[in-house]
Amino acid sequence: EVEVEVNDSLMRFFDHCAKFVALVEENEAAMCQVDAFKEGPEMGKVLEKIASTLCLPVEELNADLVQVAFLTCSYELAIKNVTSPWCSLFSEEDAKVLEYLNDLKQYWKRGYGYDINSRSSCILFQDIFQQLDKAVEESKSSKPISSPLIVQVGHAETLQPLLALMGFFKDDEPLKANNYVRQTHRKFRSGRIVPYAANLVFVLYHCDQVKTSEEEYQVQMLLNEKLMSFHHSNETISTYVDLKNYYKDILENCHFKEECELPKINITAVDEL
Repeated sequence: EVEVEVNDSLMRFFDHCAKFVALVEENEAAMCQVDAFKEGPEMGKVLEKIASTLCLPVEELNADLVQVAFLTCSYELAIKNVTSPWCSLFSEEDAKVLEYLNDLKQYWKRGYGYDINSRSSCILFQDIFQQLDKAVEESKSSKPISSPLIVQVGHAETLQPLLALMGFFKDDEPLKANNYVRQTHRKFRSGRIVPYAANLVFVLYHCDQVKTSEEEYQVQMLLNEKLMSFHHSNETISTYVDLKNYYKDILENCHFKEECELPKINITAVDEL
């Protein structure tokens, strides 16, 4: 009998960010790296092999059709634990190429490809810390914690930009159409970052026996039930004060309305990005 509040402006921030919608979501040019990889040598090899297996002229296939076959295979395996006949078309190397194609799309549409992808999530990031602040203040005042558990439900499209905003899974080199081999050991693998039922948990601790007041409140983060190491310390636990200091710029200087406003001047989408 729990009351559920629908707050799309918070959990679907990407729909409410005009700059993201116009310059990334609805802008075909924003996916130029994805399109280039579809026409590149790695996808070419996959197309030739599958065309040969199916006894089809390679001209009758394209990357989108092959991706549909691969997703059919992967969905049936993941959801039903059934090995689809489509899976027989793909080798492990083919799967890696198609995984990279999907990662490219996620990278440029939801990840580090364009700043607005992650900056648009700051409204959610700030809300998380406002809730943590409230719990700390109530604890300091010896009041009962009014919201000991807060659950917010969204999509992979909600979580991926937020993790990018926090700097997680960022590679030294951007994911591009021409660096597939160099990205073999990349950190940005969307299938591992936001799998089915992906979840991010912030845990706030009140610690009684500490040496300094700064250590009284500490935080852990878990992604998909696994502890994350914080960037500023490489530890899986941080004082709340240190964590807020590390993200001070985002907490104080990321303003959703201004970030998401479309530029007034007549400028092309690609130039603006």
